[in-house]
Amino acid sequence: MPNNLNSKNVVLLGAGPMAMDYAKVLKHLGVNFTVVGKSLKGVQKFQKKMGIPAISQGLVGWQKEKRCKPDAAIVAVSCEALASTAIELMDMGLRKILLEKPAGLTAKQIKKVCVHATKTESKVYIAYNRRFYASVREAQKLIKEDGGVQSFNFEFTEWCDQIEKKLKDSITGENWFLANSSHVVDLAFFLGGEPKEFSSYTSGGNDWHPTATVFSGAGITHSGALFSYRANWDAPGRWGVEVLTRKHKYIFCPLEKLQILKHNTTSVEPVIIDDQLDVDFKPGLYQQTKSFLQEDSNTPLLDIHKHHENVTTFYEKIIQP
Repeated sequence: MPNNLNSKNVVLLGAGPMAMDYAKVLKHLGVNFTVVGKSLKGVQKFQKKMGIPAISQGLVGWQKEKRCKPDAAIVAVSCEALASTAIELMDMGLRKILLEKPAGLTAKQIKKVCVHATKTESKVYIAYNRRFYASVREAQKLIKEDGGVQSFNFEFTEWCDQIEKKLKDSITGENWFLANSSHVVDLAFFLGGEPKEFSSYTSGGNDWHPTATVFSGAGITHSGALFSYRANWDAPGRWGVEVLTRKHKYIFCPLEKLQILKHNTTSVEPVIIDDQLDVDFKPGLYQQTKSFLQEDSNTPLLDIHKHHENVTTFYEKIIQP
């Protein structure tokens, strides 16, 4: 347990499943934290399951408690409330925030958070936890040893019939790529390099995601690596990433596991990694939270300004060429 984190005071916004995962990590790290939920019912459910006290009525309830100003905030509320909650926290004087992805459901919402972070000189990071998977960290070492990425490909197919059952509002459905698919897209470009240029194509569409349900594209990164992607939300499929070097093909399918394919064989082998933290906690969350709180200068965390740039320069092109 990192002793230097014992003096940290954190406010955790949210009382749902994601907040529960964060609370488990914070408790293990020995961090002093206050949980702030919105509804009394949600807070009671959180307390019953976690055995940790929580405040209801959101930030209004938290202000009534007159707790000491925290060193940082972790925002794990619903997608619809991410942007407004982050802005409200900055207005209250919070200058260090870990904001659950995707920080907002639209580019416009994300831009507002970005502008407010600049205005208030706040550090806002987006919690793409898959960057911190043990499989990803190990692959980064191996890829470097191999001499770098030559090419990569990824798939972000979604299971539409399952999504339809979970959707609570139309805006989340219409922006499902950003709300969910961006997980795998962020990871692919994090490993393979950011695109310099690419062509993209879409077709299809459904009632809740009318823009498209079939996606395909290809391009080249700034370092010269070629890449391609595909997704067909109308057909069977799953998330996956493949990164190729001169020596190996690294396969993430599922993303939490790392497999390797060597020259002159069709036999895929698992790479043995120490992923105990990804077993004991939600994968990637422990290392991500630790990196955020320790203010690691080399953190893989994505800041809000870079996130907004990614959304406007290539996420939007993938969705609507």
